[in-house]
Amino acid sequence: MRILVIEDDEILRDGIAAGLGLEGFEVDSVVNCTDARAAVATQDHAAIVLDIGLPDGSGLELLTEWRRAGVKTPILLLTARNLIGDRIDGLDGGADDYLGKPFDLGELSARLRALLRRSSGRAENGISLGDLTIDEACRTVAVAGEEVALSRREYAILHALASHPGHVLSRGQLEDRIYGWQDEVESNAVEVHIHKLRAKLGRERIETVRGEGYRIARK
Repeated sequence: MRILVIEDDEILRDGIAAGLGLEGFEVDSVVNCTDARAAVATQDHAAIVLDIGLPDGSGLELLTEWRRAGVKTPILLLTARNLIGDRIDGLDGGADDYLGKPFDLGELSARLRALLRRSSGRAENGISLGDLTIDEACRTVAVAGEEVALSRREYAILHALASHPGHVLSRGQLEDRIYGWQDEVESNAVEVHIHKLRAKLGRERIETVRGEGYRIARK
């Protein structure tokens, strides 16, 4: 669950990144419209947290630009509480949710989880595939009721596959889940994590589709 945070206030930006990191999100953060455009062009994010007031432009204009270009990533706007017009313009312009400043990091995390559930067509706060269950709020994984300990990146890959059961995700798509847009990608990282997941969850659970990527069974 890689999130892009666009916020020019350094203290707030670092606080959001740290708080979301503790909630299990992978966070990329940028400070202006220019870097935000580069991040969206080069990285697949599960959701975007977008401040309206940025030093080189308006977050609302950035939102409009992305929606006109066909970017469908869920976007949550950060707004000042008294700027009702900005909230209305943002929602009408394609934002999926908004949160007024100041805000609680727990609420931000919960709103992001709700956005991600809706974007993947789910209503419940968790994923069940046969005897495999994933609690997204607690970031726990269990097989037949027994909890399985996963690393942060193992969980990220499993969650990506389990969120799209039956669908093939390429190596590049999975790399996007475990690396930031400016990180150096290790050549065989995905394969190593898939190997470890199979050892912990069962070899047959994750299928290799030759020349395409990986998928997890629906049941």
